[in-house]
Amino acid sequence: MPRRKDGFSGERTVVLPPETIALEAIDPLIHYLYITDIGYYPMAKHHYRNRPEGIDQYVLIYCTDGSGWCTVNSHQYHIERNQYVILPVGVPHAYGANPDSHWTIYWVHFKGEHAAVYAEGAQTPQTISVALNSRISERNNIFEEMLSTLQQGTELEDLRYVSSLLHHYLASMRYLCQFRRGRNSIPLLPDAQQHTIVTAAKHFMDENIERRITLKDVLQYVGYSQSHFNEIFHKQMGVSPLVYFKQQKIKHACHLLVMTDLKINQICYKLGFDDSLYFSRMFKKHTGMSPRAYRLAHAQNEVTQINHPL
Repeated sequence: MPRRKDGFSGERTVVLPPETIALEAIDPLIHYLYITDIGYYPMAKHHYRNRPEGIDQYVLIYCTDGSGWCTVNSHQYHIERNQYVILPVGVPHAYGANPDSHWTIYWVHFKGEHAAVYAEGAQTPQTISVALNSRISERNNIFEEMLSTLQQGTELEDLRYVSSLLHHYLASMRYLCQFRRGRNSIPLLPDAQQHTIVTAAKHFMDENIERRITLKDVLQYVGYSQSHFNEIFHKQMGVSPLVYFKQQKIKHACHLLVMTDLKINQICYKLGFDDSLYFSRMFKKHTGMSPRAYRLAHAQNEVTQINHPL
């Protein structure tokens, strides 16, 4: 995957060396499905890649914000937010962000005897729309686990674990209906339509925690007018919808600061902010401390708990 010489702000990439890929190709467990490269590019403006001869790996591109395009065998396709494609092996292709936009993408290069099964039918853009049982955030968590595991180590056990996760990740797309059935839909509360509206809105915001969404986006999802929806939401939650959304972003940022090794600017861009200073100010406004101080304080707390077990 190409990028500007200075990279994309907040990007994360793991490119496995040839000797590691060779090990994956002969391991009795891994050789069925394995990663060669994996990464995340947030708000990647001017991103472009052209491979006139194709490559010997499948290329998954999952767009979660913005838009882009891809060309496969001279056929061009537009890739919208919440769509993915899997470019086939050995086929000329090109792709990139739209000139007047930027896109946020999760991407994986993968190979193996089972790879073609997951890639079937995905040469053209496939849509993963937000719904009450969409589980988009869960899918993104699987990706994060693959990426973070490879960042921490590439021993045989790491590679086998990531291979198993890759099966789950690709299956969540290839067998979308089954993945969604795996988690029951959010139940409707009897005699409480207002609760149902708020539940749906909260779910939509949680599923889009890494994006920048507007109140209009939420209204289109729940199907209510602004004045009616704002009144219902504020009555149930005590804050406006957009204030709630910001609070959830900060809550997720707290989780990432404590539970991951992501840099602060990477967390900023992962949560859809394009200004790290603004992110830090908003974080301090909601938590009373900077992101760096929050991470340090909670890291010290963890050490204290380990040294003084109950």
